[in-house]
Amino acid sequence: MLPVTAGLVIVGASYAGVQMAATARDLGFAEPILLLSEEPHAPYQKPPLSKGYLSGKVDDAALPLRGEAFFTENAIDLVCNTRVAALDLAGRRVLTADGVYGFRKLMLATGSRPRRLAIPGADLDGVHVLRTLDDARALRAAMRQAERAVVVGGGYIGLEIASSLIAAGLAVMLLEAADQVLARVAMPPLARYLARKHREKGVALRLGMTAKAIVGDAGRVQAVECDDGRQIPADLVVIGIGAVPNGELAIDAGLATCSGVVVVDDRAQTSVPDVFAAGDCACAEQGGRLIRLESVQNAGDQARAAAAAATGHAPPARPVPWFWSDQYDFKVQSAGLAAGYDEVAMRGNAESDRFALFYFRGQRLIAVDTVNRPGDHLTARKLLARRAPLTPQQAADESTDLRALLDQAAAT
Repeated sequence: MLPVTAGLVIVGASYAGVQMAATARDLGFAEPILLLSEEPHAPYQKPPLSKGYLSGKVDDAALPLRGEAFFTENAIDLVCNTRVAALDLAGRRVLTADGVYGFRKLMLATGSRPRRLAIPGADLDGVHVLRTLDDARALRAAMRQAERAVVVGGGYIGLEIASSLIAAGLAVMLLEAADQVLARVAMPPLARYLARKHREKGVALRLGMTAKAIVGDAGRVQAVECDDGRQIPADLVVIGIGAVPNGELAIDAGLATCSGVVVVDDRAQTSVPDVFAAGDCACAEQGGRLIRLESVQNAGDQARAAAAAATGHAPPARPVPWFWSDQYDFKVQSAGLAAGYDEVAMRGNAESDRFALFYFRGQRLIAVDTVNRPGDHLTARKLLARRAPLTPQQAADESTDLRALLDQAAAT
């Protein structure tokens, strides 16, 4: 088979991959675009999988990232069920089992995969992970037959799954090895609130506890054995202990990486010219250190930056990182990076399930978490983007008009 050459080859039909293709076209990229996907499905949204999809509020028809007409009208060649075996950067080729694709510019949007639990019984029937549409379909079907579930991992994915399981009427225990939920991604004030809410909703939350083994009978899960020796009966186990970036292609190709993650700059440019990376497989400098941000917002922003660079346009301004999570009847939204804060101010009352946490370092606002306060979230993002002055006292005082402060900052 003769090589097929495209002006832009995108490896991974993730949110970042599709956004790269769309923005490149919007910016006038006229050469052929080839979008390679390892999955059998057309590109789809992943955030709903652990939220509305499990509960049945979202169905398959609502998942596609773009309609079929988008790819045809924009001359984007989508190839599904194709696994990329290797990258030949010197020869500007992408090698797959089905053929060889030449490129002028290359985008890696390979995403990540669920971290597996390396304990006995992790491969038993009834043990699930959640990352893809097929994972979600399998888990949703299993939920209909289950009564008692154990969720291993108290990150956002574990908490969202736990809330969906509770809504479906299952008895749920959640095991988290750390002494707080969201230990890697959230500050203690928000983590304590979410832990309390999950307990109120019926989750048996066990902090500082790990799964030692998964016990089965006739190949099917029966219980989870904890590190303290107790066995928790379960007919459904969901592992949600984080994700592993799919960085093998980049590593083998010789791109600069850090802990298996592709290192990129503000333009999503890798260490090799005309080779870009975005989303869960990429990390960039933030506040003097390399950070991998696992969010739809970051994937889209990096993809837009890559498209601008690939088409010779100036990169967009670096946006404020933000994220959201739906659990039960409340929405958690975060903006900025709170690591290293030295003061926190609460606006509203946590008992009302409607409040905001403003994080400061040296009297400067660096991040905000909100629960059921979308207006404060949007205003806070703008305050952070403008580096607008705000004191902890002003943040905590509900009589302070945050929008007025934003307008004042915009006028200066």
